[in-house]
Amino acid sequence: FNTTSTKGFNTTSTKGFNTTSTKGFNTTSTKGFNTTSTKGSSVKFNWEDAFNINSLLTNEERILRDSVKAFCQSNLQPRVVKDYRNELTGSPDAAKALFREFGSLGILGCTLQGYGCAGVGSVGGGLVAREIERVDSGYRSTYSVQSSLVMGTIHAFGSEEQKSKYLPELGKGNLIGCFGLTEPNAGSDVANMSTRAVYDSSTESYILNGEKTWISNAPIADLAIIWAKCNDQVKGFIIERDTPGYTSDVIKGKLGLRASVTGSIALDNVRVGKQQALPLANSYKAPFTVLNSARYGISWGVLGAAEFCLAAARSYMLDRVQFGRPLAANQIPQLKFANMLSEISLGLISCYQVGRLKDFNQETPEMISILKRNNCSKALAIARTARDMLGGNGISDEYHVMRHVNNLEVVNTYEGTEDVHALILGRAITGIQAFQ
Repeated sequence: FNTTSTKGFNTTSTKGFNTTSTKGFNTTSTKGFNTTSTKGSSVKFNWEDAFNINSLLTNEERILRDSVKAFCQSNLQPRVVKDYRNELTGSPDAAKALFREFGSLGILGCTLQGYGCAGVGSVGGGLVAREIERVDSGYRSTYSVQSSLVMGTIHAFGSEEQKSKYLPELGKGNLIGCFGLTEPNAGSDVANMSTRAVYDSSTESYILNGEKTWISNAPIADLAIIWAKCNDQVKGFIIERDTPGYTSDVIKGKLGLRASVTGSIALDNVRVGKQQALPLANSYKAPFTVLNSARYGISWGVLGAAEFCLAAARSYMLDRVQFGRPLAANQIPQLKFANMLSEISLGLISCYQVGRLKDFNQETPEMISILKRNNCSKALAIARTARDMLGGNGISDEYHVMRHVNNLEVVNTYEGTEDVHALILGRAITGIQAFQ
């Protein structure tokens, strides 16, 4: 990918936006837009891109989107039903192969700079998530955890030695990582985590004890980012799989995200040298920073799933004839299509805006809470509506929609539930924190 182009943006300053200057913006060109007249305009509404977001993307972003879409449709879509039916957890070799495929495509950690990463912008990273989740949320979760939570943590909070050692191999998919934050008794209540790290000055090492659960990629991970309390701090550690006392088990029987691998982690007197501690990860700010980046990608991804469900319902209702005409010819289906399209389009343009702000460090956690909360809940509602529109066929995995419903139930919960993000926004609105 071409990561050197900044057409359309003034990259010399991150202090807000200069609204009096047009440097960095071509204000004379109207390519693609008829600005002189609306009479006899050739511009037609495209329901698949209602706000013409394609016109806002750079050439590099379009190339990235199209290449990832082609890969997903040719390599992932044909096998997703099998992976979901068989629960990919039961096939570790297939799960590991997916990372190498993503690595060969160059998309793992693609928004990071250096260390073999592509260095694309936030919108480009969102487009990648959207195309992967158009096929399946489990596949996108696999990508997101590796890219945002594992590589993103090391890139932001690791030492130069840690970055050089781990990031290139994680980016190629030769190493697999997981992110150990959630615990059996500490989900939304992260402050209640019980995992502890004790520093042993005589050996310059840390001893970790605790348990993590619902950890994506854990059963096949070569390394884990583990968060633990150490005295009054929350510290992050890179723990390799073969470290004595570290074990991971598979969580089986999931009814959603079956095309990804999930497990638990046990830490029993795990001793790691101080060189495995992330030197800049010494507070809750560290995990929440990378979680926000992951939530941004999720907000794009779920809309890809929603777009698939809308297209599937549209195709079905155009083909299905009842009472002498296509079901799509009736008012209620058309109302549902209009509602679905409106929510998807508003969600996409919001993701685009926050992405552009993000590249200038102008986004806030509250913006991302709006995106995650809104887009996940709306995508789930769209998938449920599409399932209903397909009638009995809607529960068949060959039509894919019910799989998206089940997946989106999970995505609506993880990395901040709808209600938790509502409380974050409520605090921002009122200045009063309603939770501890």
